[in-house]
This record gives sequence, C-alpha cells and structure tokens, in this order.
Amino acid sequence: MDRLSRLESESIYVIREAYRRYARIAVLWSMGKDSTSLLWLCRKAFFGRIPFPVIHIDTSYKIPEIYRFRDRLAREWDLDLRVRRNEAALAEGMGPAKSDTITCCHALKTTALKLAIADLKLDAVLLGIRRDEHGIRAKERYFSPRNAEFVWAVGDQPPELWDLFASIEDASHDRIHPLLHLTELDIWRYIEREQIPVNPLYLANDGWRYRSIGCEPCSVPIASTAATVAAVIAELETATTSERAGRAQDKESAYTMQKLRSLGYM
Repeated sequence: MDRLSRLESESIYVIREAYRRYARIAVLWSMGKDSTSLLWLCRKAFFGRIPFPVIHIDTSYKIPEIYRFRDRLAREWDLDLRVRRNEAALAEGMGPAKSDTITCCHALKTTALKLAIADLKLDAVLLGIRRDEHGIRAKERYFSPRNAEFVWAVGDQPPELWDLFASIEDASHDRIHPLLHLTELDIWRYIEREQIPVNPLYLANDGWRYRSIGCEPCSVPIASTAATVAAVIAELETATTSERAGRAQDKESAYTMQKLRSLGYM
C-alpha cells in the first residue's frame, strides 16, 4: 500500500469508529482544504454519502468565494448542511473590527459551535485539524473529550495505544480528528490524487493566493504563481514559512491559539 492509501485508510478507520460509537454525530466544514478533504473521506467511508449533518459555523465575515464554494458543493454532494451563527453576538455588533481576536473568535466560532452542539444534541463532532498545522494542535488526540464548558484539558487526555480510542466519563462531547496524522503536503497530494474540489482562493490569481482561509478581515494572501494543485504542491515542497502565517490569531502569539483552544476553539 502506498503512503497516501495508508493515510486514507487510517482516517477512514477513525471516521467509521466514531460513527459506530456515537449515536449523534456531525462533521464541521469550513470549506478549507482540510475540512473538504475530510468530507471526501466521510463520503468514501460510507460509499458516497455522508450519513450525518455537515455543520458550517458561519461568522458572516467569510470571503465571498467561500460561500459560493459551500453552496455549490453542498448541492453537488447532497449534503445535510446546517449553517449555524451566533445571532445574538452578531446583533450586538461583534466582529473583527470591533473586538480583539480572542473575544471575536470565541463569540462567533466557539459559542456558535456550543449552540449548534446543544441544538443538535451531539455526542461528537468530526473536525479536519492536523498536528503539523500549529504547535498547540500537536498535543491533540484522535478522540479528544470536552467538558460541559468546552474546556480542553490538555494534561488530562486518555492515552491512545494500538488504535484503541477512549473518552472520559464526564465529557459533554468528543472532538474527533481523523486528519491528525496528515501533513499539509499530504493533504494537497491527496487532493491531487483524488481530484477533490478545491476552493479557488487557494490557487494563484494575479500573483496572489491564500494558503489558509478564514474570515476575510483576518486572512492575508501570499505572493504566489501557483495556479494549479500541482503547482501548489511544488511550491510547498520548498516553502519555509508557516502555513497559518497569514491568519490573525496565529500572528499574535502561540498563547492566543492556546487560549482559544482552552475555551473550545476548533
């Protein structure tokens, strides 16, 4: 078995194990390369369909191309798409221009996710995060329990040995991370092999492209001529900058991401 096939098999194993274990489960989708690859893997795991809801936590500040990509793929893949927003916070004017990163992300992403989990009565959510994406995420487990306050107790996670996954008795829900073992390059090579639809923001236009996408005020493109997936792969093979260097919460400090994660951020 080649490397990509082995990585794919490991991810599908985690997805199927989570589906077997939890009665009410959903997958989060940001329309980025990782979460879209996760949807692809979920479709492969269940023979072309995703048998649980697909949740988009919408801050209302996403780049317009993200929404267009979401709506097109939701139709083409017949997704049970559930869009969730923290309407109360938005009504009060919460946004990147009026608040610091921690307060804004917590209100529009973490709290919105908390409301979605409560509304759908979820036992678990699948997320497309990778260990190599950020130093704080390197500490994650495949099955990561959260308490009633969404707190991630990084020092009190159950061990994962021999592909055996565990939770803790007082967990309010578990975060499931089927892509932990993949790298940024693995994702792009998998996208190329599988011909997975990719958000056009990742491909160069007039000398610029996004390496990581999120809310429009918090995402900055990089100089690039990589207009195809193959060109992106070639560019990344020699890249020396961080994948998320253009994201506001990562430019501030590692503490910012750790604080957000401890509050329940994805």
